[in-house]
Amino acid sequence: QVQLVESGGGLVQAGGSLSLSCAASGRTFSSYAMGWFRQAPEKEREFVAAISWGGSTTNYADSVKGRFTISRDNAKNTVYLQMNNLRPEDTAVYYCAAVYGTIARIKNPGYWGQGTQVTVSS
Repeated sequence: QVQLVESGGGLVQAGGSLSLSCAASGRTFSSYAMGWFRQAPEKEREFVAAISWGGSTTNYADSVKGRFTISRDNAKNTVYLQMNNLRPEDTAVYYCAAVYGTIARIKNPGYWGQGTQVTVSS
C-alpha cells in the first residue's frame, strides 16, 4: 500500500513562487509514475504535471508550461512541484498522485494524497 503526503502549500502573492513536496511510503517508489493534480472550488480536478518513474520524461498541462517544474528524488521517495510566476488562477488544492507503471497511466492514478492548499493573491 502506497501512502502519499503533500506539504508546502500556503499563501503567496501573484508572481511569487512556491514549492510542493509529496512524500511516499514504501520501498517501490521508483516503479511508480508520479503526478500532480489540482482542484479549485466548484471545478473538476485537473491534471497539472507528471513524471516517469526514472525521471526522464515529464508532461505538463498547457496552463503551467514554463512556470511549473516537476521532479523526483527516488532515494528520498519524494516528488516535487516547483511553481514559479504564480497566478491567482493557480489557486486550488493540489494533490499528489501515483500509478504503478508508465507515465501514460497517470490520468488514472492508483493512489492519492490528501491535498495541500495553494492560494495565490492578487
